[in-house]
Amino acid sequence: MKRVHFIGMVLAVGLAGCAEMSDGRAPANVILPVGINKIGLRTFKNKTQYFGLEDRFRLRVEQEMIRDGRFPFAGVESDADAFIQGEIVNYIPQVAAYDSNNQPLEYRLWVIINVSFFDKKENRVLWEEPRLEQSYRYFVETQPGGMTEDEAREYVWDYFARDIVKRTIEGFGSVTGASSRKVPDAPLPAPDSAIPVAPPAPAPEERTAPPPSPY
Repeated sequence: MKRVHFIGMVLAVGLAGCAEMSDGRAPANVILPVGINKIGLRTFKNKTQYFGLEDRFRLRVEQEMIRDGRFPFAGVESDADAFIQGEIVNYIPQVAAYDSNNQPLEYRLWVIINVSFFDKKENRVLWEEPRLEQSYRYFVETQPGGMTEDEAREYVWDYFARDIVKRTIEGFGSVTGASSRKVPDAPLPAPDSAIPVAPPAPAPEERTAPPPSPY
């Protein structure tokens, strides 16, 4: 009798494990509609005065989709059942600290984007996040551990990419730490702001340590 009871428990656990699969494709934390099998990217837009930002940003999101691997990535938009689309609306490098000679010692790179996820089959936006932001502080390259603006920008794209993929696959825009999904207390700059302005305080999550990345 005990053995029968044990087998029954094993079967129950096995069925519970099957219940944790969503549509037989992925774990239960993946809650995309059943009709979405491939996810693609639409060419990102750039509304700032800084040329070429959108290309590297889009590439980093594509890399993150492939690295995540829970859904096939459609390299061509026409092959996708749904796609991520976005635009860079602000790119603001700011001096965060000066040295004793009044020379820049530390910078803060502040980037704001609009991003959304569109279901082609249903012709509707599944989630959207306007004015999603990331910031990254770094020392000038002459300092120990310092870096260039180009290097710092790669970390910003990395944070954005991870958050966007997580939002897309795990919850249609669920909070990921990059945004509290509310309007900041201080006004944000207008798109394509040419003059650096004081950022809202505090920033959602000021990141300074480089994240581990396979790229």
